[in-house]
Amino acid sequence: MTPAARYSAAIEVLDGFLAGNPAEKLLSNWARRNRYAGSKDRAAVRDIVFDCLRNLRSYQWVAGFSGGRALALGHCLTHTLQPQEVFSGQGYAPTPLDGDELAAYESDHNLASEGEDCDVQDWLIDPLKQSLGDSFSETCQIMRNRAPVDLRVNLRKSDRAAAQAALALEDILTEPVDFVDTALRVLENPRRVAGSKPFLDGRVELQDAASQAVVAMLPLEGSPRVLDYCAGGGGKTLAIAALAPSARITAYDQSTARLMPLQERAKRAGVPVRLLKQHPQEKDGLYDLVLIDAPCSGSGSWRRNPEAKWRLNPETLAELNETQSGILNKAKNLVTPGGTLAFVTCSVLRAENEQQVARFSKENTDWRVTLEHRFNLLDGGDGFYLALLTKE
Repeated sequence: MTPAARYSAAIEVLDGFLAGNPAEKLLSNWARRNRYAGSKDRAAVRDIVFDCLRNLRSYQWVAGFSGGRALALGHCLTHTLQPQEVFSGQGYAPTPLDGDELAAYESDHNLASEGEDCDVQDWLIDPLKQSLGDSFSETCQIMRNRAPVDLRVNLRKSDRAAAQAALALEDILTEPVDFVDTALRVLENPRRVAGSKPFLDGRVELQDAASQAVVAMLPLEGSPRVLDYCAGGGGKTLAIAALAPSARITAYDQSTARLMPLQERAKRAGVPVRLLKQHPQEKDGLYDLVLIDAPCSGSGSWRRNPEAKWRLNPETLAELNETQSGILNKAKNLVTPGGTLAFVTCSVLRAENEQQVARFSKENTDWRVTLEHRFNLLDGGDGFYLALLTKE
């Protein structure tokens, strides 16, 4: 595919997204319909689409009009490509800009609004400012760029230096992440990771550095009984198992389908994990540590999933708050006296973090907050929040 043809494909996907369809599904459907597109073409189209989603408002502001073509034009201009070279109408290139589009693009634009400048919805500006304080603007700018690719070194099978050397043999260059001992950041050839020997034999896993740092702050001394209550695909479950060889680890998720891949991942990593298909019961025993990696807005990881930045609305956020509260009040009954409930989100919003924990503490006076910590995007990874609560 020519570069212009890739833009045509991206416009098709972006128009579908703006019509309300999921971006990942649109990309998958496009790839199935266009099997002639090679892996580099698919990756390039995906990169254009996701860059446009991260910069949805600012790219349309730059173009002067809206829609998939406007986003593609904004992408061209931001990446210093000449619009006429892309919108040429030759071959599979997008058709030339029409009179209305040219007039909108060439007109004097009004000063960008704060939401357009920061690429967030207007209703989110105040909650984000209240949550991020002085780092609001800088955090929003970071969200407009692609997230780094981080790897977790499985200490059961390797150490960081050895894993780094093994990856380098396959031309995957990395560097250590300074705020967590298990993390490597990929500098070159990130798309080779999934097919590399260190990944396939379980020496490394894909996991954001801040997510790894959250696990490193959990109380894992001795031989604790640990329940990962919202385990999902099991990233934090495996990280716990690698850091605490004596821990007895159980994983549960409301979605059995999400949980099932953990079985194979744990086997590859060489760690024992018990999977629960039914909701854990008090009569089956209590746990020294219950980890809640709660459903949330994902605002700390909008670089990776920019679609979520535009789909979130006040009603959905309120529903997430109630879901989080319900999970906390269910999971608290599974913690042994003196044990720890760890509440984690990949959100930067206080409504999902400090306010949620304050609400729980007010309603459950026999629980004490022993630690609260935020990992901000300025720290170098995704945005995460961790609260440790002890049952007295």
